[in-house]
Amino acid sequence: MRWQGGRTGGGGIEDRRGLGGGALAGGGLGVGVLAVIGYLVFGIDPSTTTQLASRFGGVGAEQQGQAGTPEDQAGRFVDVVGGNINDVWAQKLNGYDPPRVVIYEQGTSTGCGYGQSAMGPFYCPTDRTVYLDLGFWQEMETQLGASGADFARAYVIAHEFGHHVQTLTGTSDQVRQAQQRARGEAEANRYSVALELQADCYAGVWARNAAAVSNGEVALEPGDIEEGMKTAQAIGDDTLQRRAGGRVSPESFTHGSSAQRVEWLQRGYQSGDPAACDTFSGA
Repeated sequence: MRWQGGRTGGGGIEDRRGLGGGALAGGGLGVGVLAVIGYLVFGIDPSTTTQLASRFGGVGAEQQGQAGTPEDQAGRFVDVVGGNINDVWAQKLNGYDPPRVVIYEQGTSTGCGYGQSAMGPFYCPTDRTVYLDLGFWQEMETQLGASGADFARAYVIAHEFGHHVQTLTGTSDQVRQAQQRARGEAEANRYSVALELQADCYAGVWARNAAAVSNGEVALEPGDIEEGMKTAQAIGDDTLQRRAGGRVSPESFTHGSSAQRVEWLQRGYQSGDPAACDTFSGA
């Protein structure tokens, strides 16, 4: 993926690395935490964030990091990619208002409770912020079997920005209301799956339009979309349930199967149009 010459300063970055993470649960990604990631990776359900925060550790004091473009390559990557995603959505969505992006280590306070790296990347609708512990990139590759390529990492970021778009359009609120009316957990989970698959599709929409809004400074290269699909394959609910040693239970899916995640990432990329991302018709 080409990104080194991309515009900086547009990603809305707040860098909290080095500020300390407060009370943490465990020291690494063991089997238990891997199972948690299986259900939370790429878009933690905002309605359960606070409950999970209390499970993983206490709520810390409000933290304030350094705003602006980080000096290191990993932080700069997030800034360039985030800025490019914002540029795409500014064209695709009237009145688009970019999210904040907080990068942190181990744990940090959020508008949804206390967030930890064990949760994977997540979006908090309360403070309209994407939270990223960049150490997750390595865990994504070594623990989850996903690709470690630049585009695979950009897909993670674009998916979380997709949840921000869903907040702006009211889709997230509509899903929560539908879940409250749902007859049982399985039906409620179907709405969650539709929400997550739409965020995957939105990531594909960004990928298709990245070069056009940046005069080619941010662009996919040969093999990138295949790396993204490899990652989508690795983080499907069925694949993660098998990896965690349990049975595959479709009624418990919250993010979609590997095949579904690949399909909707492809649909978004092939169309480049958010209108192609109607994942709710069958929900």
